[in-house]
Amino acid sequence: MDALQALAAQLGIADLRGRGFLSVLITFLAAGVFTWFFIPRLRAFAIQAGWADQPNERRLNKEPLPNAGGLAIYGGFLVSIVLAWALRPIAVEIVNIQVLAILLGATLLVLVGFIDDQYGLSPLARLVVQTLAAALLLVNGLRVDLNAIPFLPSLPEAVNQPLSSLVTILWVVGLTNAVNLLDGVDGVVGGVAFVASFVLLATAAQFPDRAAAVVLLAGLSGAALGYLRHNFNPSRIIMGDAGSTLFGYTLAAVSLLGTLKVSAGASLLVPLIVLALPLLDTTQVVIGRLARGIRNPLRHPDKTHIHHRVLARTASARQTAVILWLVALACGAAGMSLQGLRPEAIGGTVLAASLCLFFVAYRRIRAQNLEAAREGQI
Repeated sequence: MDALQALAAQLGIADLRGRGFLSVLITFLAAGVFTWFFIPRLRAFAIQAGWADQPNERRLNKEPLPNAGGLAIYGGFLVSIVLAWALRPIAVEIVNIQVLAILLGATLLVLVGFIDDQYGLSPLARLVVQTLAAALLLVNGLRVDLNAIPFLPSLPEAVNQPLSSLVTILWVVGLTNAVNLLDGVDGVVGGVAFVASFVLLATAAQFPDRAAAVVLLAGLSGAALGYLRHNFNPSRIIMGDAGSTLFGYTLAAVSLLGTLKVSAGASLLVPLIVLALPLLDTTQVVIGRLARGIRNPLRHPDKTHIHHRVLARTASARQTAVILWLVALACGAAGMSLQGLRPEAIGGTVLAASLCLFFVAYRRIRAQNLEAAREGQI
């Protein structure tokens, strides 16, 4: 036990039997287990209700595919946070308010995303709601403080306040849409979101003032893993905008979460690098569409996304997902390194995330093979 405790200490875990570590572990497992077992029931209901994406030239599915997976992800996430709150209440009142603001904003985006999945909303309507959700964070003290970011010149407060607010809204809305736009191949967003939230969880766990962020990230990563069990190709359900915007918004918001004495601005470096894949993907797509003379790049979908390019080369949705998972893991390791984490913590995080991804991919492939065998016997 002493050897195991020594290894845990190298990874930044002070006490394997401590209340803090156990509450995080329980939060992660609760989110994963709930999502894992809830999705088959939700899928059956979604098929009856007609909540499905129809096949078209941009989608891989050849038949209607239930698109309500975001509701299961949200359910697992919310259940785990409530459980974590019961196990270990957050001591700082303002952080409690900020966590509630994040959950409220996430709820709003899940609701609007689900409506968009089933009935369709205009890009402007979605953008307005995303901006309101970002403003909700601002009024509760979650913002990028430009004066706290190293290497930037200090600005007068009269300039810093409105400029920091604008950057905060751009960060939240931009990342929300970046993750949403990455969703095009089975398993990609689920895996990338899991890697990002797991890496940010491991990073936040190294700092004693990031307890609230750790809990939220534990729930988010667990829910992503439980969903991925049913989404690795061939997918049985997809998350839709409800799930992808939940991931993007929550990751953006949690990167701003801290205590009163800790600046949020200085904590953006790691999320920026960890989430480089969706951010770079959106940037190159928007620039490419503008270069082709498309005035509104968000209203003209095409197959120029990174996942489309990789899929064209591999001709395999599974290989595409795994390649992008590895890219996300490399970005995560780079972000942790720049944050100054020990090599042991970085290696342990990458190994743990890889094992989790391998486990759910193996379970999905195994289940698919069993289904094919049963169909062959009929």
